[in-house]
Amino acid sequence: MTVKIIEPLFCFWEGKLQPDLGVVVAEGTIVAIGAAKDMERKYPQHEVIRWEELALVPGTVNAHNHSFQSLLRGIAADRPFLEWRDESLYKYSPKMRPEDIYTGALFAFAEMMKCGVTTVCDFFYLHNNGIAGDEAVIRAAQDVGIRLVLARTMYDWQGAPAGYVESVQQAYDNTEQLMKTYNGEMTKVLPSPHSLHAASPAMIKAGWTLAKAYNTPFHIHVSEERFEVEMVRKEYGTTPLRYLDQLGVADARMCMIHGVWLEPDEIELMGKRGCKLIYCPSSNMFLADGITDIPALMKQQVTIALGSDGACGNNRISVFEEMRMVALLQKARTLDALCVNYHDAMAMGTENGATVLDLPIGEVAVGKKADFVGVRLSDFSLQPLSSAGQFLPNLVYSLQPTAIDRVMVNGIETVRGGQLQKKTEECIVEQVQKTMKYLEA
Repeated sequence: MTVKIIEPLFCFWEGKLQPDLGVVVAEGTIVAIGAAKDMERKYPQHEVIRWEELALVPGTVNAHNHSFQSLLRGIAADRPFLEWRDESLYKYSPKMRPEDIYTGALFAFAEMMKCGVTTVCDFFYLHNNGIAGDEAVIRAAQDVGIRLVLARTMYDWQGAPAGYVESVQQAYDNTEQLMKTYNGEMTKVLPSPHSLHAASPAMIKAGWTLAKAYNTPFHIHVSEERFEVEMVRKEYGTTPLRYLDQLGVADARMCMIHGVWLEPDEIELMGKRGCKLIYCPSSNMFLADGITDIPALMKQQVTIALGSDGACGNNRISVFEEMRMVALLQKARTLDALCVNYHDAMAMGTENGATVLDLPIGEVAVGKKADFVGVRLSDFSLQPLSSAGQFLPNLVYSLQPTAIDRVMVNGIETVRGGQLQKKTEECIVEQVQKTMKYLEA
């Protein structure tokens, strides 16, 4: 068994910035943490990896992304939601071949990894080629070295491009096949009926049935836009969450995305049912969706994780950025500086992401996966650090990507000196430009 001891200048452990620690990693898992010299004596057959001048922090978890949308960044910006959707997603995605999907995912995962993301949940719904697109995303994650949860989208709304749409049986069978095939430490698949406006009640129940059968969460967009709430009320006579509850799927397996237009009693219902929320503050602002009531959800003890959403509707894909945004946006909405603090924001971007994805990640702790970010304490964006108590506020509110020097996923360094280790940026940019020439032709 290969043992590595990571020795940073400081380690953010047990809620504090602590010096002279060794984090012992074996088979991609943290097996011990303690004084560096003690760890070296306890594990004599080891490799020491010194992260000099760096602070080791947990890798961040991007709990909601659409990787193919990175190819569409900057297209149809500053448009109303439905116009943005038609002029970017619906216009370009039907043209995407598996190789284009691979390039988009490679681009997205590489960029977010350089921003400190070690795990991503990719909500993927381009089914033009059966499961070939899904497997292209998985291959891209493997090639860049990021931990992937593929939220395999189940979609049967006939108003969407034909390539998004499957029958309930097709969606069930294809999703189940992927769940059986990819169920390892680095790649996992979850059923994800898209939403009540894009998935029929039968499709949503099929996704919930799969999640129950395989003991996984399932993800679903809920109450992102006012038009969705109005459509559901007109068709089913109630609001999205209430209708999902009537279907019997609003339970502890359900991870809702967005939840912008929830009513107060729906928030209470989420707490009672144990539902979780994935919040995408920058995307909700960019697309003029509105502002989710995060303090009310916290009061009901709802687990809240953070996502970037797709890069053509954000347009950054950094979870550190979303930590800053969730805190600032909620302070501005409530006029309460204490409603979401930097401890809350950090948890949403790390350990809460682990909860909604059901993975042993998001913390520097024994038994968790060795997914770390090494930040340079000398970077302007983390200064001043006259006391250790300034570190976490600066990490959440002021960190810039220039501070991210190392990234480790499953015990393997994927970024060193700010540079990708498995692919070069030049190669990825060249692939992106070639792909866009094809898509725009």
